[in-house]
Parts: sequence; C-alpha cells; structure tokens
Amino acid sequence: MILDLEKFVAEEKAFWAELEGMLDRIEDDPGLRLTLKETRRLYYLYQRATAGLSKIEGLPSERETRRYLENLVARAFGEIHENRSKAHRFLPWAWFSRSFPRAFRRYKKQFALAVLATILGVAFGVGAMMIDADSKKILVPFSHLLGEPSERVAEEEQRVEKDELKGAKATFSSHLMTHNTKIAVFCMAMGLTFGIGTLILLFFNGAILGAVALDYIRAGETAFLFGWLMPHGVIEIPAIIISGQVGLILAGVLLGKSGGRTLSERFRSISSDAVTLIFGTAVLLGWAGIVEAFISQYHQPVLPYSLKISFGAAELAALFFLLFRSGLKTGGGKG
Repeated sequence: MILDLEKFVAEEKAFWAELEGMLDRIEDDPGLRLTLKETRRLYYLYQRATAGLSKIEGLPSERETRRYLENLVARAFGEIHENRSKAHRFLPWAWFSRSFPRAFRRYKKQFALAVLATILGVAFGVGAMMIDADSKKILVPFSHLLGEPSERVAEEEQRVEKDELKGAKATFSSHLMTHNTKIAVFCMAMGLTFGIGTLILLFFNGAILGAVALDYIRAGETAFLFGWLMPHGVIEIPAIIISGQVGLILAGVLLGKSGGRTLSERFRSISSDAVTLIFGTAVLLGWAGIVEAFISQYHQPVLPYSLKISFGAAELAALFFLLFRSGLKTGGGKG
C-alpha cells in the first residue's frame, strides 16, 4: 500500500500536538497526577504516534517529520514507564527557564491583546499631549512628573551626586517591588470583570507612559528618559503586561465555550499555567525593583546614560530570549 504522506500528516498532526501538550504539562509540573481518563488518553496518543512513526520509518524524504516523531515517542515512552513515586525536587532555575516561558507561549494571543491595549494607551497619551499639553495634569498621577522635564533632570543629576539614597536602597527597592506587585495582582484580578477591567488598566498605564515619554522628548531630555526608564522599564512593563495576560486568561475561562465542562473544571484546566505566570511575573518585578533602586535612580555624571541604555537593551534581549526561545523542544516540537 502506497502511503499518501500529505494526507497522513494532515490527519495525524492534531493527535501529535495533543500528545506534545500533555507531555509539556507533565514535564512542567513533576508532581502532576493525571486522572484515569487522561492516563488512558496519553497511552492512546503514544500508541498512535508510535504507529505513525513505523509508517514513515522508511521514507527518506520525511527526515524532519521522522525526527519529530522519534523525539515525541521517546518522551512519551519515558513518561509512561518512569517511576514517578519518588519525591521530586523543585528546581527554581529549571522552572523559571522552562516552565515559565512555556506557560507564557501557550497563551500568546492573550499576551498580544494585552500588548495591543497598552500600545493603544500609549497612542492615546501621546495624542492627548499633542492636542493639549495641560492634559498631563489629568493623565499623569505622579506629582514629581508634573513639573518641567528639564528642571527635574537638573534636580535629579544634582541629587544623585549627593547620593541621597545611600543606606536606603534596599528599603526603596522593597517599596518598589511591593507597589508594582500590587498593580500586577490588581491587573490579574480584573480578569474576573470579563477582562474589561484588565484592558482598562493596561490602557491607562500605556497612556501615562505615552504622556510622560512625549513630555521629556519634546523638552530635549530623550537621553535622560531612556537612561531612566530602560534599566527597570524593559522588565517592569512586560511584567505588567504579562499580569494582564493572566487576567485575560481568566476572562477567557469565564467567556469561553464550556465544551461540557463546569466552570470549576475550566478554571482547573488553566490553574497550573496561571500560577506559573503569576510567580514568574513576581520574579520579574522583583528584579525590576532591584534595578530601579540600584541603577535607574543614578544618572550622569555617576552613571552615563549610554551605559544605562546599553544595560536596558541587554536586559530586553535576555527577556525576549527567555519568553520566546527558552525551553523550546528539539526535533520539531513547539515550546
């Protein structure tokens, strides 16, 4: 019998993706215990993938598909026959570098929507400032940002020479972490308003960012702006957006089709990923708080703006790699 390879792959692809998703869940949570129904489904998908591998084994033109299936079958075999009764240690770096980014990538649509809401907010803030500069008093809730940017820059550069934060950096860092975490938790919780509250909060944060950025750029303080914001902002802003992603995941559970499942069952289906994203966001905000206290608050002549901007760019590249590339499977699998 001649195998219609294109038709075969098209028919089996969904089953392979389902098996890969189940394996990702198991690997991301070593303490996970599958239900009897899930265990049977896992074994069925494993058998189906094994049968598919045997069908294309001798086809030299399908090396990529064969390698992918070999990897998938090997992973499934290892999970099915592994003795999972022994205690598993929690490995923080493995969790942060694999479980966290994989959970993030499983909900890229929600992240994209959170980014869109933030960008629309930035555009609104910029537009409002261009139409009426006095709108800054309405858009910006921070008193220290309401004055003239050039005056603030001069004050900041003078203050930093005196090192007014000396001996208080740890306290200030802790304050920043607490404040940012409160915002993130609120953004997540607003998902229970069917996502409306989450989108409004992201939009408002974007509007503040857009208004402040345009204000400093028009005043000719672009170097200060980027040197001040980038070291902590390239981590803090994405972390807030990820918290919005979690809120939208919760909204999706409330608004999505039930598929015969109860609301509690739908919440359980996303609980592991949601908790992973929440704690991953907390780690990012913790780092942002440390950087803001120990680096962002120091300006020229103590720290050159070019050095701070370069540091921020390196952080952004590392964060991009973590979220979009770290923990990807080899052999054709998805992260």
